[in-house]
This record gives sequence, C-alpha cells and structure tokens, in this order.
Amino acid sequence: LLAGVCILGLFFSSCATTKRYNYLKNIQGDTTITGLVSNDFESKIQKGDQLSIVVTSLSAEEDNQFNKAAAISTSPSLSGFAVAPDGTVLLHRLGRVQAAGLTRRELAAKIQKDLLAYMKEPIVNVGYLNHKVTVIGAVGKSQVMPMPEEQLNIFEVLVNSGDINPEGKKDQVMIIREEGNTKKVKHVNLEDKAIFNSPWYYIHHGHRCSILFTDNR
Repeated sequence: LLAGVCILGLFFSSCATTKRYNYLKNIQGDTTITGLVSNDFESKIQKGDQLSIVVTSLSAEEDNQFNKAAAISTSPSLSGFAVAPDGTVLLHRLGRVQAAGLTRRELAAKIQKDLLAYMKEPIVNVGYLNHKVTVIGAVGKSQVMPMPEEQLNIFEVLVNSGDINPEGKKDQVMIIREEGNTKKVKHVNLEDKAIFNSPWYYIHHGHRCSILFTDNR
C-alpha cells in the first residue's frame, strides 16, 4: 500500500577473479553531455499516501491546534495525515480536503488559501512520510532509506547505501517498475554515460520500483 517504494537489490558475482569496474568509464576526458532527463518531476499524491502537513502562522495557538488535530498513527513508527480511499485528508478547521491527484505544492497552496479565513498569513508545508527505498545486497549498508526528496537519482541511492561492493556488477542493473497491474523491466549500465539520458536514471514517487544488480551465476 505504500506508493513510491523502491527496492534496490545488489547481488554478488560468482567469478573467482573480481573485475573492478568504474562508473561512467566511457567518459575519457572533459566533455559536455546533452539531452539529460528532466529533474523537475513533481509526483501526484495518491490514495493511501501518508502526508506530513505542517502549518505556521502569526497565531501559535492556531498552529498548534492544526498541527495536532486529525494526525493519526498508522504504525508504531509512522504518523501523519492519511489520504483516505476517497482521496481526501481530514484537516482541522477545513474538514475533508481533496488531496489525491494534486502535487505537494498544489495541496499546500490550496490549504494555505483555505486557511486564510482562520489564520493570519499561514504558510503550509506538505511532505511524504511513507515513500522509501529498500536497498539490499552487495552494498556497504543494506537499509530501508527514507525518500524525503521528490526524486533521487540512482547514484544518490548508492552513495547513501555505502556504494556497491567490489563484487557487485555495475554494468547489468535491472530496474523493475510497478505501474498499476503491470511491471516494466529495464537493464541499465552504470559504466555508460548514456545513463544520464535515460528516463530510468531517476527513482521517483508515483510507482513501485525494484533495482537489482545481477551476478554471473
């Protein structure tokens, strides 16, 4: 039920002699790469998302009431505003507000406008609480990594996971995206500069994703 979850699996090679591959090894010197994929992706809020909605205004008392009211706990370690099956969130003062289908920025602007009747100069920040990347296998640190940013590129995920171990392969990376009832599979090569032009370069909210580093077995 967690939208935007990504699983990163890194598997060991069975070769007796391990080849130490470099990232982007076909970049021989100073160069300019054009045709990069856009990094301005904005995800749409989905039913089942768990949101952080924080309001600040010139009234500390109103702020406190809003930020605590209707915040529900969905697990021992996760609390926030749940997007209901009808796509709404239940907010203090405002009642049910449509959230699904909007970006975080659009929802923040809507709530901010609606709160003007109750607060002076409200500022609203909306964030995701349930979007994570699961990293396992031949990396320095296997972990379930929070994904606070709108999107991460594959190298940012690896850096946060301690990079690929020497035994892991960088040239046969399988990415599996779950979109609705379908799975899309793509093999990418982190040794090739073409990764910068690939729409699979970014891991972002809005679909489930698995990234697997294959072995030779």
